[in-house]
Amino acid sequence: MSLTVLENPSRMEKIGSDALRWSGTILVASVWLSAALFGLYILAFYASSLYRGDMMNWNHILPNLYQENAGVATTGIGMHFFAGGIILLLGSIQLVDRVRLKYPAVHRWIGRLYLVSSLLASIGGLAFIAMRGTVGGTMMDIGFSLYGILMLLATVLTYRYAVTGQFERHYAWALRLYALAIGSWLYRMDYGFWTLLTGGLGRAGNFSGPFDQIMDFFFYVPNLLVAEIFIRVKKFKASPLLKIAASSILLTATGFILMGTFFMTRFSWGPAILKWFQPS
Repeated sequence: MSLTVLENPSRMEKIGSDALRWSGTILVASVWLSAALFGLYILAFYASSLYRGDMMNWNHILPNLYQENAGVATTGIGMHFFAGGIILLLGSIQLVDRVRLKYPAVHRWIGRLYLVSSLLASIGGLAFIAMRGTVGGTMMDIGFSLYGILMLLATVLTYRYAVTGQFERHYAWALRLYALAIGSWLYRMDYGFWTLLTGGLGRAGNFSGPFDQIMDFFFYVPNLLVAEIFIRVKKFKASPLLKIAASSILLTATGFILMGTFFMTRFSWGPAILKWFQPS
């Protein structure tokens, strides 16, 4: 960076703002692409198993997820997966300024479907935990229940501030809700990276290993921290160097997401999606 730029605060401010805006746009686009593929995978794997009447196939990924004669719990987790697939497909659209400002009616209708889906996903997951518990035991019960409660809270507050016209607060809570909504996607991504890098160190078959217990909280707490960075940067006048540093972090995260998406799509999500669209 030249001395002229360093001596020109307005120039530095523009560089910092542009870097943060573009890195944020690229990150959101990458997350949407990856989360949308995962959403399609969720629908392809779980919904197609339901359609074929092969419910035991649900246990292929998560042991004891489906049990016969547990209709209420199965309905809850089924609602969680179906609604989760919808919010992964729609969530990023709500963050696009062009859609929100140029097509407010589209933004509102997608928002209604998004919020209803978020509500169903959180209630369905909490109902399943209350009735059956998670495969990982008490620690996973606590971590996943907290996740569901936070998602339910964010859904309610996002709706509340929208209908009362408090749009700055609405945006902040919508961003937090989105950060939580992509948690299930990030959960798979984190496991994929960890297995690739370490061979599954600290994992256990019943999801009670040291890494598993960290992941009970890690799949959504960092997301909320990143969301808070976005919210604070918009709300307060950050220094140009802070904006540039933040943009570097966002670009690094984008690189990990794109690499993980490639491997997950090639070896897991892609085959399931293609199989769903193939004629039976």
